Amino acid sequence: MADVKLHGFWYSPFSFRVIWALNLKGIPYEHIEEDRFNKSPQLLQYNPVYKKTPVLVHDGKPICESMLIVEYIDEIWPHNSLLPADPYDKAQARFWVKYVDEMFSGIAAHFRSRSDEEREKAKEIIWERLGVVEDKCLGDEKKFNGGDTINIVDISLGSFVKFIEVQEDMFEVKILQSERFPRLKLWFTNFKDVPIIKESTPGQEKLVAFLKPLIEKIMAKERMASLN
Repeated sequence: MADVKLHGFWYSPFSFRVIWALNLKGIPYEHIEEDRFNKSPQLLQYNPVYKKTPVLVHDGKPICESMLIVEYIDEIWPHNSLLPADPYDKAQARFWVKYVDEMFSGIAAHFRSRSDEEREKAKEIIWERLGVVEDKCLGDEKKFNGGDTINIVDISLGSFVKFIEVQEDMFEVKILQSERFPRLKLWFTNFKDVPIIKESTPGQEKLVAFLKPLIEKIMAKERMASLN
């Protein structure tokens, strides 16, 4: 049996992606919980460039960056395929994965907003990007981007939308408005109701209770650093 270990944070949307991919394929693995403020020597050894999670270690070999890990998992364990077989469809899937990854900067800006005006501006940017996903990525009313089964785009987008949900509760804002994004709301309901996804995702209250003080701590450290 292959030796599979995942270094990550239980609350991270990037770790969610890898966990979902492993669980959708039924791959047993060991989860090694890292401390954001005191990362293990193993993590720093496995990812010396970015020093970030998640890192998948397969038979002693590390793979970094969440969506590269998901693609690696799909190639090593090809059952329950997450990437389309057709080269054109595969290229389109990779396009949308990249597009979703670029949206995380908007979420980060929303987290770090120090005023209502900054937060409103960040929300407008998120809305603009989500509108493209609504119209161009989810426009044909398929249950998932992959049709009847979850694919790599669903995994990428699901982690992003889950984190928006958390932000909505943390800051008491409404980003995922049903009247603005009906397809996206329906898609996410379908996605998070898949048993493996539901079982692999921490509860909303637990995430909000943990992340709110964590974000405040990170922002306080950034403010202190900017003054030095």
